[in-house]
Amino acid sequence: MDGTLIDSEKVWDRSLVEVLRWLGGTDLSPEARRETLGGNLRSSLAIVFREAGVVQTPELSEQAAHMLVERTAEMFEGGLPWRPGAYTALRTVREAGFATALVTNTGRYLTDKALVGIGAEHFDVTVCGDEVPHGKPAPDPYLRAAALLGLAAEDCVAVEDSPTGIRAAEAAGAAVLAVPCEVAIPPGPGRVVRPSLEGLTPADLAAVHREVREQQAA
Repeated sequence: MDGTLIDSEKVWDRSLVEVLRWLGGTDLSPEARRETLGGNLRSSLAIVFREAGVVQTPELSEQAAHMLVERTAEMFEGGLPWRPGAYTALRTVREAGFATALVTNTGRYLTDKALVGIGAEHFDVTVCGDEVPHGKPAPDPYLRAAALLGLAAEDCVAVEDSPTGIRAAEAAGAAVLAVPCEVAIPPGPGRVVRPSLEGLTPADLAAVHREVREQQAA
């Protein structure tokens, strides 16, 4: 979702910086910003506390989490722009009859707010980071999504923008179509890299799956 379908990473960035400053810090370093991409609430908060140089006590963690979620929710409710080609690509694969799942590290509360604008009707199932034992980069979210669709993860193509998400999808066994947003994604045996989702066709997705499996078999 974040950074793949909608341009929400900048929203998360603003919310994280607000929490950081509340903790007495100033700004996230470029390295810390990259670390937060595709992360979940727990991992992102740990980075913010580290950057602020503040011990992460349970009480402070609860307050910071509440602030982060509510501030982000306000901005999500204001509407979020689509990533280039994402809306058309999503409609195209649905019209072609593909089973689709939204797999995100974002929690259910915020995901449901974002789905108002994205359109929940585009997905057969949605899996959020707080609904599995371990979020991305663990494979749990993708394994759950594939199971809910009645498919093996190996028969699926995951569309991802972040290194964290790509590691999760590849660990689950899915072929990956990587569409970079905030950071460059190098080629790899489990993925095909594409500059954007503009012009994506069902045949392109089939080609991604075939190319990845051929690379892995070589």
